[in-house]
Parts: sequence; C-alpha cells; structure tokens
Amino acid sequence: MNKRVIIVLIIIFSFIIILGAAGFPSRGNNQEIPVLVTSFDPPTGFTRAEGPREWDFPEDYGPHPDYQTEWWYYTGNLESENGDHFGYQLTFFRRALIPSGDRVDRQSAWATDQVYMAHFAITDVESVEHYDFERFARGAAGLAGSKINPFQVWLGDWRVEQVNDRKFALRASQAEIELDLSLDDFKGPVLHGEGGYSQKGPDPGNASYYYSQTRLDTSGRLIIKNQVFAVKGMSWMDHEFSTNALSPGQVGWDWFSLQLNEGSDLMVFQIRRIDGSIDPFSSGTWVDSQGQTSQLSNQQFTLRAVDTWRSPNSGAEYPSEWLLEVPSLDLQLEIKPLLADQEMDVSYIYWEGAVKIEGTISGRQVSGIGYVELTGYAESMEGDF
Repeated sequence: MNKRVIIVLIIIFSFIIILGAAGFPSRGNNQEIPVLVTSFDPPTGFTRAEGPREWDFPEDYGPHPDYQTEWWYYTGNLESENGDHFGYQLTFFRRALIPSGDRVDRQSAWATDQVYMAHFAITDVESVEHYDFERFARGAAGLAGSKINPFQVWLGDWRVEQVNDRKFALRASQAEIELDLSLDDFKGPVLHGEGGYSQKGPDPGNASYYYSQTRLDTSGRLIIKNQVFAVKGMSWMDHEFSTNALSPGQVGWDWFSLQLNEGSDLMVFQIRRIDGSIDPFSSGTWVDSQGQTSQLSNQQFTLRAVDTWRSPNSGAEYPSEWLLEVPSLDLQLEIKPLLADQEMDVSYIYWEGAVKIEGTISGRQVSGIGYVELTGYAESMEGDF
C-alpha cells in the first residue's frame, strides 16, 4: 500500500532537507532527528484525492506534482541459477514543498519545489543478510526527479525508466551491492479501490489514487561484494499519490503483495488504529491469472498473525507469520518471512521483506512469493502526518 510506506516518513525527510542548513542533524546511524508533528488538517493549495478519476497510461506512470505526496514502490523475489534466493526493494518518494499555484519561476539550476527520498534493500536468504540504504536529494540540478514520456524516476544512480510499452529497466548500487534488472509487465496496471480511488478514512480526501503492476517478469544481475548472480524472478510495483490520506487514530498498517504460482495475485492491507482495532477502511484486490480484478472490503478477508519477532536493533515486536483467508475465493494462505530480520533501519523504522506462501484455493494446493510491509511498530505514526 504503498508501499511502498509512509506519509510521515516523507514529511520527515522534507524537513530534514529544508532545515539541514540551519543546523538540524540528519539521521545517521543512531542520530536523533527533529520531532516534527503536523496536523491532520489537510494542507491548503494541493489537489486532494476526493473521488474516482480518469486514468491515462503511459502518462500516469509518471509524476503528479499537484498532489503533495507520491511514491513508486518496487519489490521482488529473485533466484540465481544455483537456486539462491534474494528479495529486493527499490522505492522512490516525491514530496512537494509548496502548491503549484504558489510556484515562482527561478533561474537557478538548484531551485526546486520538490524533494525526493529513496530506499534500496537486498535480502540474501542463504547468507542470512539484509542490506538497507537511504538517500535524499532535491529535485534539481539532475540530482533527483521524475518524468513522463517515457516514464523515469531517479535519485542519483538509483533509477527506474520505461523502455517500451510494457518493459522497464531498474538499476541501483551502493556499498558493494549492485542491482540491474529488466521488468516486463505481464498484466498491465491494476486499479485498486473504486477505479483507482483508494479511500483510507471517512472523509473523501482521506484517500489516495493507487494502482499496481502486479506481475513483472524479472531478469538481470545482482552483485553482492564482488559475487555476481544472474537472477530471474517476479516483481511488483505500487504507485500511489495523494495529499492527505490517513485519518486521526490510525497508527500504522500491514500491507501484503502476494503472487501465486497458478498466476493470480493478491494485495491486501490492514490499517491499525491506536486502540488495537482494524480500521474498516482496510481493503484488498484480487487479480486472477487473466488480469481480471475483484475488490475486497475489510469484511471479505481475515488476516491473523500467529507468530512474532522482536528486533534486536529497535526493540520493536513485529508479527512474523500470518494466516490469510478470503471465503469468497475459498482461499487459505500461510505466509512466512524468508528471513526474520528484514527491518529497514532508516529515518522511520519499519519492516519490509520477502515472504513465501503455501495454501489452497478451492481445495487445490498453491504456493507463491510476495512482500510484506509493517509500519507503526517501532515508531507510531499517530499524530505525525
């Protein structure tokens, strides 16, 4: 759900960049960052997601700068020729600093009203290692940005770009880790909610526009500390943009992107409230093997955690194994992390990791792979966005 992550996270990085010159520290290994609490009142001047919209691809692969917050979220499971398993995450976040109506044309190449953040992570299952990295940059002087026709989003040499109608190239490297992938979209964009309008709260503006590319055939190369792996697998992309998505009392979410070996895909998310209950605006989308979709309300699926894992880094306790049931599909799935420690130790600590799936559909055995995102366990999101 989106992913790829976290309105509060993007607000934090915006202010880190803006206030850095004034002496506020950016977060290093264990450095504190300023506590920045903002109101749930919607910011003025930005466009809000207040109802269904018309979609136009490939233009809608690109940025929507009239909305304050936007992200492109790539995750996937890869295998080497020798059967080594890897998970990866490459996510880009855009944050508008001022509404489009307040923008002033400035001649400096450094002038911008957009800032960007990106996360890059690799899970090496056989070596029981998880690597995570974070970058920030202003959307100026070529440091970071996003474009349409063809779609591109980048921060430094971390980049995703459209090659043709359904093919994309993804590249990132840092600290002896290098990823270079080709992604082929098998099903095309999948709209969530009401025609891509994904409501997260009772107010019409507590929503986002949200679609996914749920089945991206993936091949390429992964280098870890001079060891080169030719890899193949499956990726998932979430693209979401909004101005004021969540509501008071919502403290985090559990988000699942699941790809089954019989060709179907499933996205579900649960928004958790401060009292421990599940928000009724949680939802999901079932995508069959032919790309046909069915929307799932919170009452049409159950998600139950059956195990936990406590992080030695943050001390947070996360759910680490789940049972998911969708009665209307006669679907029962067991979901388990491929590695317990896939915590993202970045500006806002969260868990994002590769999982394996076993279960049944209408009594038939199925298996699969996926990714899970868990926010609000190490640091509550309530009141921070």
